[in-house]
Amino acid sequence: MDKFDLENLSYRQREILELVHEHSFMATDKLVEHFGVTPQTIRRDINSLTDMKLLKRFHGGASIPTSARNDSYRERQEKGSAAKQRIAKMAAEKIPDGASLFLNIGTTPEALAIELRHKKDLRIVTNNINIANLLRQNESFDVMIAGGLVRHSDGGIVGEATTDFVQQFRLDIGVIGISGIDVDGTLLDFDYQEIRSAQAIVKNSKSVFLVADSSKFGRRAMIKMGDYSDIDHMFTDQQPPEDFLEAINVSDMKLHVADS
Repeated sequence: MDKFDLENLSYRQREILELVHEHSFMATDKLVEHFGVTPQTIRRDINSLTDMKLLKRFHGGASIPTSARNDSYRERQEKGSAAKQRIAKMAAEKIPDGASLFLNIGTTPEALAIELRHKKDLRIVTNNINIANLLRQNESFDVMIAGGLVRHSDGGIVGEATTDFVQQFRLDIGVIGISGIDVDGTLLDFDYQEIRSAQAIVKNSKSVFLVADSSKFGRRAMIKMGDYSDIDHMFTDQQPPEDFLEAINVSDMKLHVADS
């Protein structure tokens, strides 16, 4: 956003931008309640901000604009951190002591790892150095880490050796993150090698958990990982935009939305 954009925004539009960037997605009814104005007024503001490419509009709300490239690891850690913590707490409640699980690359799986530190007797396979380092401190855990190429950017481990390692296991739960979700339920990411590992996790898990904050709805990425038919449980922080509910409702996937 440049100076010219800011100078041409109303006070309310600037605050809408701040709220969307803070929460990744804001529902229209929440904005109506916050500002005490009509839905039509909020929709006009969202339309104007969308025309300036400052927001992405959905039926039922707005999110931050999409990108053809993924954000840096630091940006992803900071963006929506409170939402990721809420998702992680909710997902952790569904993972019992003594379970075996895959934990994939991503800042939301890492947030889940933090919530799992006080569980007992978990057996974890991961291709994420950060997760392995977090969970090795619990002496009741068995933590196994995949071999492969370590990415400098985020500590993710990728490559053919990583996929081969994952395929040796059959575990109770596979936890994956994702970079984008299309309106028809297609799950999208940026890195082909990372997707191969995620697909192996899906294939070799009895139950698959997708942990994805609300900014992922409508975010574009170039490579298809799978779709809702691959997922048993999706955990997110806000009710998905209306456009996305049809594909969710006709799928067998169970949607879990964290409490505010």
